[in-house]
Amino acid sequence: MARRRGRRKKEKIRVELDLPKSDRSRSIFWAITITGGLLGALCLGFWAVNTDLIFQPANGNPLFVNKFCSMSGAQGFDSNLPPDFADNESCWLTKERPQTQTWVIDWAGVKPPGLGQEFEVPGMNPNRLGNLSHPETELRMTCNAVAAESFAFSVTIWEPNDFGVPLNPFTVQSVTNWKPTESDPVNPCSIVIPDAKTAPGWEVHLQFDRGLPTMKSFSLTIEVDSYDGVPNYMNNASFFLGPEVEVGPLKLRPLLFVNFFGYGFLLIVFPGAIYWDRKMKTLSALEQKFPDFLRDLAEFWKGGLSMTLAVRTLATSEYGALNEEVGKMSNQLSWDVAFEDVLDMFADRVGTPLVTRAISLIHEANKAGGKISDILVTAANDSREIKFLELERIRAIASYIAVIWTSFFVFLGVIVVLSKVFIPAISSSNSGEESAQIGNMVIRAIDPLFFLVVFFYGVGAQAVGNGIIAGLMATGRLSSGCKHAGLMLICSILAFNIICFTPDLIGVPLDDGLNPGLAPFIVT
Repeated sequence: MARRRGRRKKEKIRVELDLPKSDRSRSIFWAITITGGLLGALCLGFWAVNTDLIFQPANGNPLFVNKFCSMSGAQGFDSNLPPDFADNESCWLTKERPQTQTWVIDWAGVKPPGLGQEFEVPGMNPNRLGNLSHPETELRMTCNAVAAESFAFSVTIWEPNDFGVPLNPFTVQSVTNWKPTESDPVNPCSIVIPDAKTAPGWEVHLQFDRGLPTMKSFSLTIEVDSYDGVPNYMNNASFFLGPEVEVGPLKLRPLLFVNFFGYGFLLIVFPGAIYWDRKMKTLSALEQKFPDFLRDLAEFWKGGLSMTLAVRTLATSEYGALNEEVGKMSNQLSWDVAFEDVLDMFADRVGTPLVTRAISLIHEANKAGGKISDILVTAANDSREIKFLELERIRAIASYIAVIWTSFFVFLGVIVVLSKVFIPAISSSNSGEESAQIGNMVIRAIDPLFFLVVFFYGVGAQAVGNGIIAGLMATGRLSSGCKHAGLMLICSILAFNIICFTPDLIGVPLDDGLNPGLAPFIVT
């Protein structure tokens, strides 16, 4: 009885695990692509409600501003009337901040009794104030005089009345050759008017006695915090510009409404393409070493090693991007997994047509019979030939890709020159609201921002089209095309924001200045 039990063969238990395949890379790709697509759609939606190409509210404000301010607790805007200062101040997005206007006087050789000059304190039109009064406009003045000797002088700023006649004086007494000291650090020649009247007809007078010598030099600086009625985040055509950002010497407006057109397409095509293209480069590097692995595996088999020992030995070799996969294959073989199943799982993990083709070739040839070493060598040669043809294709098509990129940069350069030079010249030739006529030629009043926006849309369309074609020609993958399109869009956005989107072209109100008189006059 005991012998019979000892002679019984031990039965092997085989467990087949049919687990679902976990494709983490593809899941990450779809997560990035869907997120980028949603953000891009939001950017395009934001662009659509800020441009007048689609929605044209009657009151002149973008639909985005009208809706946002209505929902943010503001008093809301009349859909038919342009908002006044009171309407804009009720919504934080359309509030206005003052701009500092500066006027500097440098007079040389001033003879007694002195000189004077007119200037203007700019402000908003009273009809645009609504039910609010004009905000306080602070005026600040500082001066300094140099002469052969120290003597007293006075500086008077005259505020005009309602008829433009200077009547209300603000006077300060000072001395020439003044320098700050520990006991007297504050310049005595300074005037601050907390609420200066916004009107023309202001005058500044420098006076000193007739018997005194000539002043060698006199310098005066007047600063005024002025309001023009245009919200800080908008231009004079009520388009949304966003805050100004200073990057070194550059003053950019990255939230300019037209930028969201480029941001939208960039977010749609670029993030997912970048991730997938990097993944494909990793797989391409893995495929590059795959023929070497098959060849070495065949050599070890010819040397008399089993597949398990051969793979374990090769796991210590250097195969670059393929090292991790060879290590996994070695571990699976150590758990007595069949060699064919190991190859199948390797093909599933990599998932590229080249590897799948080689593994299928090995399986079919193995079923038909023959030396497995010859089969591995054949599969290695086939894979190597395919990679060689891919590299040949890349080399052959590289010149065409260079032509596409060159043509894009030429087009971008021409558009930038037109936007920066030609359009400002045409618009400055007729700055009025109506057409001007010179002989038989009629020059129509144009809005530089309109042409700038149209040019930006054209460059964006060119970037997407050229980029996708370039990528498809290079690799045959749409992800590569989207990567080229994204890079071209980045070049377009940077070029327009750094060179073209300047204050005078996007409609930012220029500083009115204090509009001083053409020349000083002698005071009496």
